[in-house]
Formats: sequence, structure tokens, C-alpha cells
Amino acid sequence: MRAHGLDGDRFDGGHLAGDDRLRDDARLECGICWHVYDPAEGDPVWQVPAGTPFSALPAHWRCPVCDGPREKFLLLGSER
Repeated sequence: MRAHGLDGDRFDGGHLAGDDRLRDDARLECGICWHVYDPAEGDPVWQVPAGTPFSALPAHWRCPVCDGPREKFLLLGSER
């Protein structure tokens, strides 16, 4: 069975399972403040252009709302 937000068979919900398994259009939600990173919108706070997948965000990128680390982002339930 293939999950909607993934390339591969399984994903544990957190992005720690591997950015390389995330689809480019996968949306992820901060597990601290519930901010959603949507690649279609990018991130104006960090000056990330629209069309940038989560896997292509810079290593120093953090949640623009609560400053949470990338590791706290989870794949949205509707993306699975």
C-alpha cells in the first residue's frame, strides 16, 4: 500500500523516517504549535520560495511560528 505523502511503503509520521521518502508535495505540521509547512506556499519568514519541498529546506530551518526544530514536524494525516 502506498501512502499519499510518501515514496515508499511505510512512514512513521515524523520526518525522521527520512526526508528522501517524502514526496515533494507532502505537507508537514509542527508537533509543537501545529503550523503547517506547505511546499506550494514556501515560507516567507525564512524566505523559502514557493515550490520548495520540505526535504529541500536548509538544515538550519526551524518553524517560523514557534522556532521548533525540523525534527518536530509530522506528516499530515491526510497526506498518509
